[in-house]
Amino acid sequence: MSERVIIFDTTLRDGEQSPGASMNVAEKIRLAVQLEKLGVDAIEAGFPAASAGDFEAVKLVSEKIRNAQVTALARAAGRDIDRAWGAIKKAAHPRIHTFIATSDIHLEHKLRMTREQVIEAAVDAVRHAGNYTENIEFSAEDGSRSDPDFLCRVFEAVIDAGATTVNIPDTVGYALPDEFFRLVSHVRNNTSNIEKAVLSIHCHDDLGLATANTLAGLRAGARQAEVTVNGIGERAGNTSLEEVVMSLYTRKDMVGLETGIDTRQIHPTSRLVSMVTGIVVQPNKAVVGANAFAHEAGIHQDGVLKNRMTYEIMDPETVGLSKNRLVLGKHSGKHAVQKKLENLGHELSTEELARFFQKFKELADKRKEILDEDIEALVAEEILRVPDTYELDYLNVVSGTVAVPTATVKLKIRGEEVQGAGFGVGPIDAAFNTIAKMTGSRCKLMRFSVNAITGGMDAQGEVTVRLQENGLLALGKGTDPDIITASAKAYINGLNRLEYMKKNPVLSPTDNVV
Repeated sequence: MSERVIIFDTTLRDGEQSPGASMNVAEKIRLAVQLEKLGVDAIEAGFPAASAGDFEAVKLVSEKIRNAQVTALARAAGRDIDRAWGAIKKAAHPRIHTFIATSDIHLEHKLRMTREQVIEAAVDAVRHAGNYTENIEFSAEDGSRSDPDFLCRVFEAVIDAGATTVNIPDTVGYALPDEFFRLVSHVRNNTSNIEKAVLSIHCHDDLGLATANTLAGLRAGARQAEVTVNGIGERAGNTSLEEVVMSLYTRKDMVGLETGIDTRQIHPTSRLVSMVTGIVVQPNKAVVGANAFAHEAGIHQDGVLKNRMTYEIMDPETVGLSKNRLVLGKHSGKHAVQKKLENLGHELSTEELARFFQKFKELADKRKEILDEDIEALVAEEILRVPDTYELDYLNVVSGTVAVPTATVKLKIRGEEVQGAGFGVGPIDAAFNTIAKMTGSRCKLMRFSVNAITGGMDAQGEVTVRLQENGLLALGKGTDPDIITASAKAYINGLNRLEYMKKNPVLSPTDNVV
């Protein structure tokens, strides 16, 4: 009989530490709802002590989610733990997750504490959390580079103090699979009271081994895997949820472990995370990449046509890639559009659906056929957006081989109409210069990319920009059949995100690492 693995998703917390991937409150709530639909056991909603914005996001997620455990991260400090509980106290199943480093390099250079002081701080933190809840997780930051025997001492002490989950993080992605297997086995065999707690693992992908290390840890006896959708996270990212889940699902004959994940929700969740964060999934990404179930080689195509199992070890429908195709266009009704949204993993409120349907009709008047990618782009542009400080009213650009590129722009800035004009070395540069002058922005354009969302001459263009101002990085996305208009929308979206981030500052990622 298979044993159950607890899936602890930290997309909203560790995943958000990906550069430029900050999520606003509405995005976190929408993603949390999808994660619950996916079937994760625990959702790490954020780090409430980081900022007022993060506190509010964790609080609202806690009030919304009813089935999954909602976890708040806290350093091993009373004020952090108090703040964490304040955010999750109304959750149906709250969990406090506290941590402190245990490796000698961290003790000497970062904490400047002795081993005994670390044990004392860890125990005090767990006991403090115990004043609020019995569901307490303790993480030994940089656990994979810690002395194994000291790790056992720390875990033994915090379990005695009330920890119900103890986590071994490979914080810097340093471990090799066989090495990590031995470490997890050592902890299991040499922590006297380990049977009183769930043993967890949290791996980073600096050497591309996060999934391999996680599977090694599970085979060694860990029963909670800490993961993120699409593997996003600090530096090279975290263990990929979809890779771990589908490895266990596909090779249950070898590992004998199962999860509570509804695998059909994997692909919709992956798309939503990519949309919210702006982090594009690489085409050759396992399970959810665009090429994961694509076959170009003739031999492969022939084999798949004869028997899918010749070259596919997973059924695409298992991860939510439906073979059915509902074609939408200008004659489609609201019910058909709503059904398509649900199939793609988007549940919109009545008000959101009405707003979306209006924009859908406007796009359908310009295009013969609306594809899934168009729907996703509209959701990103019309539903998943921060409050607008700046809105584009109109844009007019003059450019050509003998004309000086000129842009005329009308914006609504905090509800007030403002007009401006400016020049540039090209039409997009002229538009950006004019918008920057009108908004008073001094941000730097760090990245600019253009993609055709769909094929055909009438394809929508999707523009992604990354803006930097005073150490803040913000992503902006815009879509439109006119690429210059899409560029202006992306730039304004990025400026709005910068304004949001200025009002909702977050702690430095170095203070929020497990």
